[in-house]
Amino acid sequence: MAGILITGANGQLGNELRNVSRQYYGYDFTFTDIDILDISNATATKEFISNLKPDWIVNCAAYNLVDKAESEPDAAMLINGIAVKNITEAISGSECRFIHISTDYIYGGSSNVPCNEEVVPDPRSAYARSKLAGEKYALMHPGSMIIRTSWLYSAYGNNFVKTMLKYGSEKEFLKVVFDQTGTPTYAADLADAIMKIISGVIRNQFAFIAGVYNYSNEGVCSWFDFATEIMNEAGLNCRVLPVLSKDFQQVATRPTYSVMDKTKIRENYNLEIPHWRTSMIKCLKLIK
Repeated sequence: MAGILITGANGQLGNELRNVSRQYYGYDFTFTDIDILDISNATATKEFISNLKPDWIVNCAAYNLVDKAESEPDAAMLINGIAVKNITEAISGSECRFIHISTDYIYGGSSNVPCNEEVVPDPRSAYARSKLAGEKYALMHPGSMIIRTSWLYSAYGNNFVKTMLKYGSEKEFLKVVFDQTGTPTYAADLADAIMKIISGVIRNQFAFIAGVYNYSNEGVCSWFDFATEIMNEAGLNCRVLPVLSKDFQQVATRPTYSVMDKTKIRENYNLEIPHWRTSMIKCLKLIK
């Protein structure tokens, strides 16, 4: 029976993995968050993993307060960087496969064509730098797979969709940036993809190929487009007004264009990826 350890299990992706795990029998899942396993503590991490001896680890733990990271770079680096090093050191020399979740912020966002995994990283914020450090630590283990994702949302936790629903029911209008372009990712779709990869490798349907991968839903939109679709689909009368990033005060630099090319993960692991709008409608129905 394959043992699968999920860290950061109380976050959006961790909760979605908990949901999708119920469809997979014959696997031994262990879900942890900081109350059970503090991965920023090297000794505790090594001891926990040595005792559990998992075949797979999926690290969903992250410091993702993008603006706050500018004034707390060490806190961001501890969770997004050092904690990943603690995991890879704990599984050093073992056959354990490690899936680590990263971000589109790695790319910088100055391109105007979809970024593939060969694009040279260009982190432009403390958050992005801490996530890139985590990637480097993850790749110290030969059995590591990094999945860069973008604009994550779900029915769990705090995210853009839930914020728009809240303000959309309270306000007459909202200002949302229209000069930042990317793709929303429904965390349930990413969780489903992760489990399809794990189970497919275990059942020898395809080979595990370590390295960096992109995953988001299909399609392209701006935050303004995304907000407009949320209001329309939720039947809210709040008007969404487009504004430029320079007129919207944010401490950390955001990528202006972070659409990702997903050919590699789609072809290597035979994945069908839903369009962002289809998945957004699914999520809105759940939240309602």
